[in-house]
Amino acid sequence: METFYLIIVIFIFFIAVFDLSVGVSNDAVNFLNSAIGSKAASFKMIMAIAAVGIFVGASMSNGMMDIARHGIYQPQYFYLNEIMCISLAVMLTDVVLLDVFNTMGLPTSTTVSMVFELLGGTFALAIIKTINSNGLLQMGDLINTDKALQVIVAIFVSVAIAFFFGVIVQYIARLIFKFNYRRQLKYFGALFGGFAATTIIYFILFKGLKESTLMTADTRQWIHENTTMLLGCCFVATTVLMQILTWCRVNVLKVVVLLGTFALALAFAGNDLVNFIGVPLAGFSAYTDYVANGGGAAPDQYLMTTLLDSAKTPPVFLIGSGIIMVIALFTSKKAQNVIKTSVDLSRQETGEENFGTSPIARKLVRMTTNTSSYIINSIPPKARAWLNSRFDKDEVILEHGAAFDLVRASVNLVLASLLIALGTSLKLPLSTTYVTFMVAMGTSLADRAWGRDSAVYRITGVISVVGGWFITAGAAFLICFIVTMIVYYGGTIAIILLSALAAYMLIHSQITYNKKLKQEKKSSLAQQLVANKDKEEALVLLRQFSREEYTKVLEWSADLYNRVTTGFLHESYRTLRKAMGDIETERSYFKQVKRLGTIGVSHLSDQVGLEKGLYYFQGNDFSYDIIHAIKRMCEPCLEHTDNNFNPLDKSQKENFGAIAPEIVGFLEKSRELVEENNSSQYSTLYNRGNQLINQLGVLKREEIRNMREQVSYIKVGIVYLTVIQESQNVVAYTINLLKMNQKFQEENQ
Repeated sequence: METFYLIIVIFIFFIAVFDLSVGVSNDAVNFLNSAIGSKAASFKMIMAIAAVGIFVGASMSNGMMDIARHGIYQPQYFYLNEIMCISLAVMLTDVVLLDVFNTMGLPTSTTVSMVFELLGGTFALAIIKTINSNGLLQMGDLINTDKALQVIVAIFVSVAIAFFFGVIVQYIARLIFKFNYRRQLKYFGALFGGFAATTIIYFILFKGLKESTLMTADTRQWIHENTTMLLGCCFVATTVLMQILTWCRVNVLKVVVLLGTFALALAFAGNDLVNFIGVPLAGFSAYTDYVANGGGAAPDQYLMTTLLDSAKTPPVFLIGSGIIMVIALFTSKKAQNVIKTSVDLSRQETGEENFGTSPIARKLVRMTTNTSSYIINSIPPKARAWLNSRFDKDEVILEHGAAFDLVRASVNLVLASLLIALGTSLKLPLSTTYVTFMVAMGTSLADRAWGRDSAVYRITGVISVVGGWFITAGAAFLICFIVTMIVYYGGTIAIILLSALAAYMLIHSQITYNKKLKQEKKSSLAQQLVANKDKEEALVLLRQFSREEYTKVLEWSADLYNRVTTGFLHESYRTLRKAMGDIETERSYFKQVKRLGTIGVSHLSDQVGLEKGLYYFQGNDFSYDIIHAIKRMCEPCLEHTDNNFNPLDKSQKENFGAIAPEIVGFLEKSRELVEENNSSQYSTLYNRGNQLINQLGVLKREEIRNMREQVSYIKVGIVYLTVIQESQNVVAYTINLLKMNQKFQEENQ
C-alpha cells in the first residue's frame, strides 16, 4: 500500500512540473507588463531581470506553504487516503484550468484557483465524512471557510482600490511630468526615482522576503521596529543615487521600471509558489509522516495531524521550482499571449483590438461620456486649456514599438508594489494579479488612452478578464468537487482515466494553440501596420496586408457559397445553419480588418495616400459586399428549409446545380490570382465573370416565366430568384474587388 501512495506522490509532483509552467505563463503578466509595454530595455534584458527575481524568490520561499497544509481543511480530521485524494484532484484540476485561461490569453488568479480547488475537494469529502459520522462531525469542523471568504472579499476590494488609485495617481503624475517629460525629469526625476525605489524596496522587504528562509524571526522583528528609519535612510540614499544617474544622463525611469520588474517577479515566486507546489508538498509530507509513524495502520485509519505543523520545505524543491519557472518564462508562448492581452488593453495609441463590444461596455461609455462632458464644461476655460496642455499626446516620448511611456510604466510598478505591500502589512490577502492588472487599467484610463473609438473595446476586455476571475473560482470549486468524488469512489481506475484525460486535454490544447499561432501571421503584420511610422514602408505593408486579407475573403466566400448552395439544393438545414453562423463570424472579423486598414492608410504619404487609399477603401467595401451577398442568400434558404416548404423542382436543381460549381471555381481562381499578385490574367477572369452573370440572368428570366405558369410554387420560386440574384452580386462584387486590387497593387500609379 505504501508503494501505491508513493506512486501517487510522484505523479502529483510530475503534474506540479506542468503546473509550474502554466502558472508562470499566467502570472508572467504581473511583472512583465510594464517593462515590455514601455520598452524600458531590450526584451532579453527584461526577461533576464525577471528570471533572476523569480529564481531568488522561489529559492527563499517557504512560509506561505502552510495555506496548502491547513489553510482550507482541518487535517486532524482527515486520513491519509483522503488527503491524497484531495491533493490529486486539486493538481489535475489546476493544471487544466490554468492552461485553458492561458490559451484564451486571459490572466487569472492562481491563488483563487488553488484556494477554491482545495475548498471544492474538501467540501466533497466533508459531505461524505459528515454523513458517515452519524452526527459526530459537522462541516465547520472540517472546512476553514474564513480563508475562502477572505479571498472572495479581497477580489472586490483589490479590484476597486487598485483601479481607483491607478486613475488618481497616474493623473497627478501626468500633470507633473506631461507626455514630454524631459524637462520635468531634470527637476523632479531624482525625487521621484528615490520615492519609487524606496517603495519598491519596502515592497521587497515586506512582501517579497517576509516569509523567506533567510528572514529569521529576529530579523523580521528588527525590520518591523525600525521600519521608519530604514525607509528614511533608503529614501535619502536612493534619491542621491538617482540624481547622480541623472547627471550621468541615465533615464531614471528605466531604472525604476527594471527595479520594479525584479521586485514583482521576486514577490510572485516567493509568495505564489505555494499555488503550484504547496499541495504536492503537503501530500509528500503526509506520505513521509505515514511511512515514519504509521506503525502498520491502514491509510484510511491514519489521521494527518502532522499537517498542522508549519512547513519545512527542503531547499532542493525550492531551487528546482525556481529553475523550472525560469525555463518556462523563456520558453512559454502562452505567457507572451497573456502579456499581449494586458499590454493591448492599456496601449496608448489606437490599434488592433482583441475584444469586441458588449451592451454593458456601450452603456458605461455612454454614461461616462455624458458625465465627463458635464464636468469638462464646468471647468473654467483657462484651467481647461492648461489641463489639456499637460495631456498633449503629440509630444509623447515613446520608445520604438512601445505601447505606453516610461512614466506610466513606473507608476504601474510603484503603485502596485505599494498597494500589495500595504495590504500585506494589514494582513489583507490581496492578489498580485488583481492589483497589477487593475492598476494598469486605471493608469491607462487616466492617460486618456481609452478614446471614444477604443473605450468600448477596452472596457469589454476588462469586463472579460475580471469576469474570468470569478469564473475561475466557480469552475475550480465545481470541477475539483466532481474530480474528488470520482477519485474517491473510482479508485485506481478513476485515477488512471482522469490522468489520461488531463494529459489529452493538455496535449490537444498545445496542438490547437500551435495551429492558432501559425494562422496568426495576420496579427504580426497588422501590428507592424499599426505601429509603422515610415510612410514609404507603409504602402509596402498595406499592399501585403490587403493581399492576405483579400485572399482570405475570397477563400471564405468560395467555401461559404458552396456550402449555402449545396445545403439549399439538398435541403440540409444543418449545413445552412452552420454556414449562417460562420458568415456572421467572418463579417465580424472583416469589420476589424477594415479598421486596421484605415489606420494603415492614414500612414501613407501625401503623394500616394489619396489615390491608393481610395482604391483600398473601395476594395474593402466590395469584400464586405461579397460576404453580405452570401448572407442575404443564406437567410431565405435557411428559413425555407427550416419550414419544410416545397423543394426545388428537377429543372431548377439541374440548371442551378450546373452553374453553382462554376461560380465556386471563379471565386477560387480569383483567390489564386490575388495571392500570386498575378494581374496578367485578370482580363480573362473578368470575361468569365461577365459570362456567369449573363448565364444567371437567363436563369432568372426563365424562372419568372415559369412562376407565371405555376403559382402554387411561388414560395420556392421567390427563394430561387433570390439565390440567383445574390449569385450575380457575388460575381459582380468579385470582379470589382479584383479591379480595385489591381489598381492598388500597381507600382506605376
